[in-house]
Amino acid sequence: MDAVTEIDPTSPFELSEAQRAIAEMARAFADARLAPHALDWDERKIFPLDVIRETASLGMGGIYVREASGGSGLTRLDAALIFEALATGCPAIAAYISIHNMVAWMIDRYGDQSQRDRFLPDLVSMKTLASYCLTEPASGSDAAALTTRAQPDGDEYVLDGTKQFISGAGETDLYLIMARTGGSGAGGVSCFIVPRDAAGLSFGANERKMGWNAQPTRQVVLDAVRVPAANRLGGVGEGFRIAMSGLDGGRLNIGACSLGGAQKALEATIAYMKQRTAFGKRLDEFQALQFRLADMATELEAARVFLWYAAAALDRRAPNATSLCAMAKRVATDTGFDVANQALQLHGGYGYLADYGIEKIVRDLRVHQILEGTNEIMRLIVARGLIADR
Repeated sequence: MDAVTEIDPTSPFELSEAQRAIAEMARAFADARLAPHALDWDERKIFPLDVIRETASLGMGGIYVREASGGSGLTRLDAALIFEALATGCPAIAAYISIHNMVAWMIDRYGDQSQRDRFLPDLVSMKTLASYCLTEPASGSDAAALTTRAQPDGDEYVLDGTKQFISGAGETDLYLIMARTGGSGAGGVSCFIVPRDAAGLSFGANERKMGWNAQPTRQVVLDAVRVPAANRLGGVGEGFRIAMSGLDGGRLNIGACSLGGAQKALEATIAYMKQRTAFGKRLDEFQALQFRLADMATELEAARVFLWYAAAALDRRAPNATSLCAMAKRVATDTGFDVANQALQLHGGYGYLADYGIEKIVRDLRVHQILEGTNEIMRLIVARGLIADR
């Protein structure tokens, strides 16, 4: 059985039968619909919208959107299981599905009933796909310094500015835009729902990237884009708080995607070592290499349990949930990349070849240490929490 669904019964995080079934369902989808095509999508830079939309029938269009709003109503721990399993097939696709879910949840959590009625049915069914737009060319880690503006004009807002590194941009249908409606700093930011067909909305070229080639990354350019005031999500000046609350869950999801990619790399390495021989022995018969595998598996399991712990804290809205999510994101993404990189090394020269799929995992996982807040920013979040508590 796949390690995603196994846990020692003495653990405080023993999975329920329903959770095991959820993880197995997601892994089966990854094995059947993602893994066989992942290398081709990466090489040809294909964003497989049809396959992504297939996940809606499995309840993955609104994983933690409330059932009353048409979602699956699952927990953050359930979501971590899903994204880890999906990432064994393709981390880039799993990560985009996480972003779509983050937007759907934010509309469910902070939207009024009219907004939920207008947007969530198509988001949950994935008829509409969404992108999250916070980062700008001159404000990455310092997100509160964003300069995109939203000027009120009667019963509308006029948006001007540029967003950078936006996943799915140009292919997705709905854009959650953070824009400045007031003075400098976090308190001057509001949040807007902008449809793709809005006049004045355009997109930059698809970025040439090290990894994540199976999803497009473009600038989102707003040139006097008009949206009705009814498309403002939450109150005036609440946008930054909304954006940050979405990132708590997003950080757990991207950590889970790192674990899934690394888990797949570990599984591939064990299979390779059972077949490859050197100096008259199979590679898996060398004790030094056995120890490497043991350490890789141990580090993955430790990161997994910590991620689940943070997810449980977010589910119960623990006071330290934001710090725990930052810790878990840092640990899981660092561990995932390290394990995948070691898997490449254990494959030797074959690990460097595209056909084996390991180098793709390494490339895909590297960006997880940067996005959803760099791992340096995760340390800053944790440190500030520690200092504030003293």
